[in-house]
Formats: sequence, structure tokens, C-alpha cells
Amino acid sequence: MRILFALPGFHSQDRGAEVALLAVARELARGGDAVTVMGGGPERPGEPYRFVHVPVVDRRKFEKWPQFPPFRSDVMWEDATFAAGMLAKYSPGDFDVAITCNFPFTHLALRRPTFAASPLQIFVTQNGDWAARSGKAEFRLFRCDGLVCTNPDYQEANKDRWPTALIQNGIDIARYDGVTPDRAGLGLPAGAPIVLMVSAMIDTKRVADGIRAAAKLPDAHLVVAGDGPLRAEVDALAGQLLPGRFKRLTLTAPDMPRLYASADAFLHMSLLESFGNVFVEAMASGLPIVGHDTPRLRWIVGHRDTLCDTQNLDAVASALRRALATARGAQDPRASGFAWPKIAEKYRAFLSDLLARRTAA
Repeated sequence: MRILFALPGFHSQDRGAEVALLAVARELARGGDAVTVMGGGPERPGEPYRFVHVPVVDRRKFEKWPQFPPFRSDVMWEDATFAAGMLAKYSPGDFDVAITCNFPFTHLALRRPTFAASPLQIFVTQNGDWAARSGKAEFRLFRCDGLVCTNPDYQEANKDRWPTALIQNGIDIARYDGVTPDRAGLGLPAGAPIVLMVSAMIDTKRVADGIRAAAKLPDAHLVVAGDGPLRAEVDALAGQLLPGRFKRLTLTAPDMPRLYASADAFLHMSLLESFGNVFVEAMASGLPIVGHDTPRLRWIVGHRDTLCDTQNLDAVASALRRALATARGAQDPRASGFAWPKIAEKYRAFLSDLLARRTAA
């Protein structure tokens, strides 16, 4: 198959969607498919796929720009600049399948009219399924030939509207197994209990509430790995509530296993994630997990007494105490079900089936 993956942050950002889709692209290319990746960063030596650089203006430059439909956030502004640049480099006839998780601009650019055969349009619900099911405003323009649903809720909500496949995200399991802690190298205190959050600095991630909850544990240090428009507010609140017990940092993907290995408990405050690769990374690192108790999260991590109503900060603090009292263990056996080769095979089967249906039609 000739497969295109398109996303502004490819090769410039190591965020959840970029990490996940690049991992799938890499595995499909290793399996013999002709994979092209279009993104805003530079080429990375040694990758098995073909990379095409597309100029893009980073979303951070749009953090204070006005927001209105369809430019509803800094992410949408960034997406528009990428889509405009991609149009000059994208020939639909060169591909059998085009994959993205960005709507509206990248999605619409991939669907641009052509006299050649159009590739199958595959949308991945990395950032939610609202575009696929809303039908309002600019979302009325959404169309796809296949929808990859990253959790059972999205599958149930969309299975009667689009051809769907339930395919979870994954991780490179081996990278997180048996990693040596490196608190000194990361600038973390040697003897203190460390609570780790891996999260963007945006409202829905509720990092500020994580700070408020961690502040209820007098000895705990909170480490937040991530960046975003709320960084100044997060730093100010932590300076007030966690003086001397807070560190915010940004790391590249290869450094993240060291950070997980250096923590004692993992905290994530989002009420609902499309998937949440960070939970699988924490499982693969053997960390106790504190998160918002939902069927979707239990589908990923199983039943745990450290899942709670994270809107109740006292409950979060109690769950953190239970987590910190638990000796971190070996890699959770559940993590093996999220290995990227297994995930890529599910993508390959779904795409092959869709192409076979098109040929037979």
C-alpha cells in the first residue's frame, strides 16, 4: 500500500498524536508498505519511511491570536498554515491511503479535488471524535472512508455512520522496561517521593488542579513534563502552593523512560482522554496510576484503587497517598497488549479491507 501520514507536528514535536501516528507509520514501512510522512520538522536519519518537509508556523505563535470558527484555537491556526503549504507538495494520485487526525484544514487539504484517483481518507480520533459526529458548523464538511476509533466509546458512537475500526494506541514496550532511574541527571531530589504528570499546559489537562492536590501531601514533589499556553499560570501557582517542591520540564521522547523510572507515582487529571498514551507509558514503567475513574480508563489500565473522582481534590490526595505507599513494581503485563507491531497490524488489516472493498465496488 502507498500510505501518506500528514500532521504539522511530525518531526518537530513529540506529543501524543505525533508519537502515536509516527510509530504506526514506522511499523507499516518496516512491514513493506510504501509510507510517506509529511510534517513541519526536519528529516530524521534512519527512519524507514520517506519524509517530506512542509513549512508550518508553530502553534505557540498563535496562543494570543483571536479564536473564532473555524480558527477555534492556536492548534487550528497552526493546522491552516500546514495545510496551505502541503497543497503544493501533495499529489493525491500518488497514494492509496491518506491518514491524519487534524480537522479541518489538513483533513480538507487531503481531500482536495483531483482528476486522478483519490486516496482513501482515514481519520484517526487521536484528538477526539467530534468532527466525525457533530454535523454542525465547519464539522458538516467532514467526510472519511474509514475512522480509526481509539477507544470503545468512539467506536460505539460512530459505527453506524462510518466504516470504523477499534484500534488503541501503543508504545515501544522495551524502551520502558528495566530503565535505571536518573534523578541527578534530571535535576530531581534524591530522597523525596515524586509524583509525575506528563501533560500539555491547557485547560482540559487540569494541571493546576494537580498542583492543588499534590500540595495536600507535605513531603511530595510534583514534576510536570509538558508545555503549553498556561505555562506561566502553572508556574505561578506552583510557586505559591509548592515552593521548592515543583519542577516543570520538557524532554524529548527518548528521555521520557528515564523520567518515568525516576518517579514514584503517576498522576493525570484529564476527565476524559481520547486514549492517553501516558497511561500505557506509566504501566510499562511499573508506576502506580492516579487518574479519573471512567470505564474508558479502566479499559486501558484495569481496575485500580487509585482511580478516583479527580474533581474531588481530597480524593486525589488520598489516592496519591495510596499510590506512594505502594512499592513500584515491574512492568504491568497489560502493557504488552499495546506494543506498536500489534497496533500496526490492526491498521494494516483495516486499510487492506477498505481498499479491497473499493476494488470490489
